[in-house]
Amino acid sequence: MDFPAIQAAIQAAIDGQQLPGVSYTVFRRDEVLATQCLGWADVEARVPLRDDHLFRAFSNTKLVTSIAALQLFEQGRFGLDDPVGEYIPALRDLRVLRAGATSIDDTEPAREPVRIRHLLTHTAGFTYGFTQPEAPIAKAYREARILDPQRDLAQMVEALGRLPLLFQPGSAWNYSVATDVVARLVEVVSGKKLDACFREHIFAPLGMQDTFFSVPAEKQDRLATMYIGSIKEPLRPGLRRADNLPYENAYRAPVPFLGGGGGLVTSLADYAALVRALLRGGAPLLRPGTMERVTRNQLPAGMWIEFPGQPVQVGRGHSLAAAVVVQDTPGVALAEGQVYWGGLAGTKWFFSPQEDLAAVLMTQRYMGSDLPYWPDFLRALRQDLRSAGL
Repeated sequence: MDFPAIQAAIQAAIDGQQLPGVSYTVFRRDEVLATQCLGWADVEARVPLRDDHLFRAFSNTKLVTSIAALQLFEQGRFGLDDPVGEYIPALRDLRVLRAGATSIDDTEPAREPVRIRHLLTHTAGFTYGFTQPEAPIAKAYREARILDPQRDLAQMVEALGRLPLLFQPGSAWNYSVATDVVARLVEVVSGKKLDACFREHIFAPLGMQDTFFSVPAEKQDRLATMYIGSIKEPLRPGLRRADNLPYENAYRAPVPFLGGGGGLVTSLADYAALVRALLRGGAPLLRPGTMERVTRNQLPAGMWIEFPGQPVQVGRGHSLAAAVVVQDTPGVALAEGQVYWGGLAGTKWFFSPQEDLAAVLMTQRYMGSDLPYWPDFLRALRQDLRSAGL
């Protein structure tokens, strides 16, 4: 089926040199409504984007890690309100920055422990250094080598345990390395390395054969090229290759760090298989009761998603796995109950249980996740669905 409004919107972003190429699929539980590849996997070599190309998922890895943790929760291996310090001793006695602190030494004791629920909802008090680059805590994260690819998850949580939290656990929402802590929790509780856990309990049941932390040598010719545009003027036309972001030879060779918050490479078909399983109700990954925690907001009343330097996203909550639309926002093509997220290089997905509708979009522009192509895509999708009487 043709979706001309989507094609026009995406082609405009490619022609405007904002994105190199885009592949996407739109589907219901048991029916693919549209699938298309537009633009280039390698602009300079004029390699057209194909449906078998591979993409750095970045933060769309978080969905996989959260599912792995929820599988262990289903097995009774931990409780959501358990302090994470019971499983990771380095995180047992954390301190918290005082309000208005200008030094990471200006701290107070945590009033309650970081709980596993806090980690899954990004309310633990951790952060990302790059989201607040001038803050003292960002410098501390850099100096502590948090997310260093040459350190494993165990070393990361040891370093994290020596740093203060940004706020009292459960008192605010802040996008963070919390999902990497969840990844270490999965390793500790399961007794397996994260990649092995993923392969056995998520990838194999869904037939996901093109998703990994480092691309095998025989598949590296399928890895789409990474591009970057202007950081200060992101809408300015022009892209340049960024083969070695976020670090040299990233995703092409194994490293100790298995980033549960952002380390996977995947394909359009593989990630669509994951999202389709959730749209269908969770099987074979999660039980219906657990899926309610994936599809419903888990934040306290009045707490919404908010990124540094951006307005509060009123009406957007967070489940134990991703963002959730709690109430419609005028002018935004999101439906109430829609679950969604995105990655740093522009990969996006959503599923809407009430509408039996989902979409997965792949592209590779570093720091491109907030460009207008995604809201344009969502608006165009609604237009095409209306035009097709769907």
